[in-house]
Amino acid sequence: MIVFAAGLALLGSLFFAAGAALQQFEAAGEAGPALRRLMRRPRWLLGGLAIGAGTALHIVALKYGPLTVVQPMGVAGLLFALPCAAALQRRRPQPGELAAAAVIAIGLIGLVLVVPEHSDSPYLGTGEAVALLAGAAAVSLLLLAAARRRTPAVQAVLLATGAGVLYGATATLARVLVDGNRELWFLLAAPLPALVALGLLQRAYAAGRFGPAFAALQVADPLTAVVLGALLLGEPLPTGPASAVTALVAAALTAAGTVALARTTPMSPAHVPTAR
Repeated sequence: MIVFAAGLALLGSLFFAAGAALQQFEAAGEAGPALRRLMRRPRWLLGGLAIGAGTALHIVALKYGPLTVVQPMGVAGLLFALPCAAALQRRRPQPGELAAAAVIAIGLIGLVLVVPEHSDSPYLGTGEAVALLAGAAAVSLLLLAAARRRTPAVQAVLLATGAGVLYGATATLARVLVDGNRELWFLLAAPLPALVALGLLQRAYAAGRFGPAFAALQVADPLTAVVLGALLLGEPLPTGPASAVTALVAAALTAAGTVALARTTPMSPAHVPTAR
């Protein structure tokens, strides 16, 4: 079931990456892009549909696998974002991008192999859920405030990190809901952090730094979800010296590949062709 969940999450990452590339292409260069303006653009709407499909696949994956497996698969979105961004820019992926992508793939495989099976149903109390949402909101607000008057690259990273934290919180609630929790307010509250994250991402994409923004999102999202899954839901982390070392090496490779990929992806305002 873990392999099945990982496969669904990977497919969801493909849709999410394609949608993110399309939306960034439309939002790049906009000064504080308004969702109302962007929603009039067919390419941005198509990106939204792709992201919606990816999110649905991701939620289904959470039914069959723990957060500690499903969320890290989102990092693979960086691999799929390469050809998507390259196609929009009418270029080929650079060798450095492909090398960084290979490093990320190796890291992801290592992470999946060392995560133990977990059959217990996750449970989240009302107080814990409120604390989760409040904490994610506080972190995203701090990052939003810190992004003011920064360089475009720093703004993109900070805003996308805030979005990643909110998506990680959303995934934690989704993990509880798909496993049978029938709390109505959980169901109503789960989309809220995702909607706020969408707004933050459009601001990040407006800076035109797709590589750093998407890399920050794909690192912050699984990191937040894994930490919350382990702390609040009791989901397993690798145990034993060999597994722990393998997990640390795999995580280091994934992080290093992500950083390298962000640096080598030339998705800046100077490289984004006009979409008007």
